[in-house]
Amino acid sequence: MTDTRPILFFDSGVGGLSVLAPTRALLPQASYVYVADSAGYPYGTRSEAEIAARVPALLGRLAERYRPRLIVIACNTASTIALAAVRAALDLPVVGTVPAIRPAAALSVTRCIGVLGTQATVRQPYVDDLATRFAADCTVIRHGSAELVALAEAELRGMRQPDSAYRAVLAGLYDQTGGERIDVIVNACTHFPLVADRLGAVAPGPVRFVDGGEGIARRVAYLTQGQAWPQSPVPGVAVFTRIDSDTAALAPALLARGLERIESL
Repeated sequence: MTDTRPILFFDSGVGGLSVLAPTRALLPQASYVYVADSAGYPYGTRSEAEIAARVPALLGRLAERYRPRLIVIACNTASTIALAAVRAALDLPVVGTVPAIRPAAALSVTRCIGVLGTQATVRQPYVDDLATRFAADCTVIRHGSAELVALAEAELRGMRQPDSAYRAVLAGLYDQTGGERIDVIVNACTHFPLVADRLGAVAPGPVRFVDGGEGIARRVAYLTQGQAWPQSPVPGVAVFTRIDSDTAALAPALLARGLERIESL
């Protein structure tokens, strides 16, 4: 038997590629559709109401068009706001992305962790709940950065950004009270693992970065175990809700991740 239904990844931009990569490593036989809501990008500066209305509607259209076996919302902001609504609307498995506060707390020696995300993510009650449940004995310092999202997008288009830009982002964490004690940083936006090496290189002290990519990959593998797959490799598809001059610049990065064709929605 063969089953060509893809696994669909969804993000506002290219951040979800950091989640796609470990999933492809675990399930190389699967077919993939990666969707960037470029017309709605960036989500981190939008209101909760906008995201709550936009994401379920878009994913409904995408489910009809691509008939995926499973959807991964590879975006912390969209997941913390709209995951429940998407699951209620669609009759297929939906995997969300949430800040990796639990593993960060398990790793921290100083009991001080940073949460680096978008403005929309770091202010969510969902993050409060994670911190209370899994990091009650830690100081949890948060910083929302739209700038780091833009830096990651630019880097993936081949435009190297200056070290000073990354230092400025980290200052948003380290300059807060107690920030000098941070020894683990949660990359609570899927864009940020794409530039974790740049952040680590300019951090003022030793620090570990954690994100949810590997855990999401394992969850996808679990939910699809025993399913049939394509008999031969199927080229991956990258879908953009708006195609502009930046889209062509992303082509090499997309191709390197198995996404050979670009489409518009």
